[in-house]
Amino acid sequence: MNFGFVLIGLFAGICGGIFGIGGAVVMVPALVLLFNFTQHQAQGTTLAAMIPPIGLLAAWNYYTQGHVKVLPAVLIALGFFFGGYIGSIFVVRVPPLMLKRLFGIFLFLISFKLIFLK
Repeated sequence: MNFGFVLIGLFAGICGGIFGIGGAVVMVPALVLLFNFTQHQAQGTTLAAMIPPIGLLAAWNYYTQGHVKVLPAVLIALGFFFGGYIGSIFVVRVPPLMLKRLFGIFLFLISFKLIFLK
């Protein structure tokens, strides 16, 4: 079972390196669907897993190729730091089934926009 978690992390990391995503889009559904985590457990575990590595090597590779705008990245990270805390304050009170459905709707809307709209 522990090896399965490593595979989730590896796949999320590959997706992060390729598409700039990985945490919510890969790890959360994998933990819910493959390991029967609750939505809250999956989101909390994913956030905890992303603290140390959060794409450092991938970001470095992009940076060395001239594809990172440092100031916007720092400002986004600052917003993400406080936004994650603010979001967590509210979400812990949401019932698990509602949170799972909201997460699915969120992913669906993003997918629809990316596929069908300019």
